[in-house]
Amino acid sequence: MEKLAHASLEDFYLEMTKGLGKDMESIFPKGLHKDIGHFNVFDIAQTIANVKKTSEMPYNRRKYYKISLIRGKNRAEYADKVISIKKNALLFATPKVPYHYVPEDEDQSGNFCVFTTDFFTKNASKNILEDLPLFQPGSIPVFEIDDELADEIDLLFGKIKKEINSDYEFKYDLIRNYVSELIHYGQKLQPAEKVGNSHNAAVRVVSLFIELLERQFPIESSSQRIQLKVAKDFADRLSIHVNYLNKNLKEKTGKTTTEFIADRLIQEAKILLKQTNWNISEISYALGFEEVAHFSNFFKRKTSLAPMEFRA
Repeated sequence: MEKLAHASLEDFYLEMTKGLGKDMESIFPKGLHKDIGHFNVFDIAQTIANVKKTSEMPYNRRKYYKISLIRGKNRAEYADKVISIKKNALLFATPKVPYHYVPEDEDQSGNFCVFTTDFFTKNASKNILEDLPLFQPGSIPVFEIDDELADEIDLLFGKIKKEINSDYEFKYDLIRNYVSELIHYGQKLQPAEKVGNSHNAAVRVVSLFIELLERQFPIESSSQRIQLKVAKDFADRLSIHVNYLNKNLKEKTGKTTTEFIADRLIQEAKILLKQTNWNISEISYALGFEEVAHFSNFFKRKTSLAPMEFRA
């Protein structure tokens, strides 16, 4: 079995194997190797029944794409939006937009597949998924569909399941085509209606902000660099106004967005200074600072020590 490239996928599989009472080898796709990227497909009813007994599916800290056909009453919660589905949902998820999926009855079925960028964009010079409206920050790619369309998509997932368990040499090329079909289904649909903000919208905003922030850590390589650095970066990713984000964070945590980000940067900086031999320039770069002096001044302002003093 290939070592998973993304920590979030490792966490996902650990939770799956624990809940299903199986070892990782038994649910890991056959014939998958490093240069293919990662792909797998799962049954929703089995996942809900065995993996997590709470009302929330375990996808929150993903670094992969996911397409789900969900049959049953459910809702998808974004930062300031709630999408309610009465019967069948086709849902597209991207690492860039956090959300929670919440089943609202016990009659849940369907399938979902997970895949990494390098699986879908094999031999491509860029991530073409990022150009699709379905996967753009600010989009709400949840579609309520009728039984006839759900049956069509179910058949497509059935083909994926059959193929992933086959010994066909080029099965992942074929599966990639099936995934493209799923995406085309989504692109032809109109978004489900927004049903409004629930009373706990502020709680979701805070939760999803923290999720986006934490998803950038831990920093495990000096070539890794955080991308979301300031309040507006997070607000844009959550498709909300920066003032709305600041207001909710301040009310719920007592901290501003800037304070929250700064505290997490300091926490990570201390870890890197104590547990790695990276030089200050490397740490500064990884934490998103444009100049070493900016990082040094920031660290000293927050801790009263220069980075090298803290390391010593």
